[in-house]
Amino acid sequence: MKTYVSHLECSFTGKRYDSGVAHTVSEEGKPLLVKYDLRALKEEIPRSRIEESGEPGFWKYAPLLPVTKEQNRISLGEVVTPLVELMDSAALLGCGSGKVTVKDESRLPTGSFKARGLGLAVSMAKELGVLHLAIPTNGNAGSALAAYASRAGIKTTVLCPDDTPEINVRETAIQGANTHLVNGLIGECGKIISEGDLDWFPVSTLKEPYRIEGKKTMGLELAEQMNWKLPDVIFYPTGGGTGIIGMWKGFHELLELGWMDCELPRMVAVQSTGCAPIVKAWKEEREFAEFWEGAETISSGIRVPSALGDFLILEAVRASGGFAMSVTDEETLNIQNEIGKRDGLLMCPEGAATAVAYQKSIEKGLVSPDDNVVLFNTATGLKYPLPEVISRIDKSDVDYSIF
Repeated sequence: MKTYVSHLECSFTGKRYDSGVAHTVSEEGKPLLVKYDLRALKEEIPRSRIEESGEPGFWKYAPLLPVTKEQNRISLGEVVTPLVELMDSAALLGCGSGKVTVKDESRLPTGSFKARGLGLAVSMAKELGVLHLAIPTNGNAGSALAAYASRAGIKTTVLCPDDTPEINVRETAIQGANTHLVNGLIGECGKIISEGDLDWFPVSTLKEPYRIEGKKTMGLELAEQMNWKLPDVIFYPTGGGTGIIGMWKGFHELLELGWMDCELPRMVAVQSTGCAPIVKAWKEEREFAEFWEGAETISSGIRVPSALGDFLILEAVRASGGFAMSVTDEETLNIQNEIGKRDGLLMCPEGAATAVAYQKSIEKGLVSPDDNVVLFNTATGLKYPLPEVISRIDKSDVDYSIF
């Protein structure tokens, strides 16, 4: 199987690195990006080949991915995640003649978008002969790594903050990872891994080049689902930010290939008021974000006090004409509840946060009610604490007034 990868490149300096060997970050300590010979790809691979591909889920975009041998593609039955239009909830959120649609990543293996990035990272680890992978995680990345690595026969070590949702920790362990709780935040888990003189290879967010390539398939898939057009605005829950960075990269690759010809969407980075380093940096017009002290939010997936790719997130947001916005946990839970009741869609807190941000953006005049908008629901809400049901019925003396 031919690969169109030409080289790797430091995202900060542009320095080139050879592909085909295991890399972490660049000499500058910045993320490495995979670069392709798009001219050759354009000449040899028509868009129709992608459209007619029978490959499952994101593997249909194999020519735009770095795995060179088909036997190294690790799959757990990926699907194209659906676009679910909000109907009853749309008016509540302030939508007018436009449309608000949720791209529901919860349908992927292990119930989250992390399957994309870790599926690619594990596949490349297998291709490059890596035998032991280690990751710090707030939950979903750990379970995705465990599942794909077990499938590939690769050993994994996973470190979680000790207040990570219990279901995520148990899911990670039962799928084969050597799982540990740490009395600290995700960055402190990452520090343990980076300082450990062991045989493991770190797949922390943006500390290897290939999770971005998996995440960019969200953008490739979205473009194809929308007939090679894109929405006016994308709201994305932002922690490490690999999704925004990956999609923005993917959109530009599609333009260069000539597979689409449309305006790019405004990218909106959504964070919690309890952990909003990107929002603060955007408001202060900074290139890099400061470490966020005392990070705390129910949206554990976006509880990232310091993102290695902060400058890349901010670059994509600014270049697209987008913005960054934070929302409260109370607002998030209220909207999660309303969308569940009105549209039957159980969003994770991170996904619900994007709905709040959309609503607030309409109110502030940052987004038009007539815009077509996509919200990313990055995981299943079933992995998070849900409201307790306290109503009980005595079968021998039913009180019908309660119904």
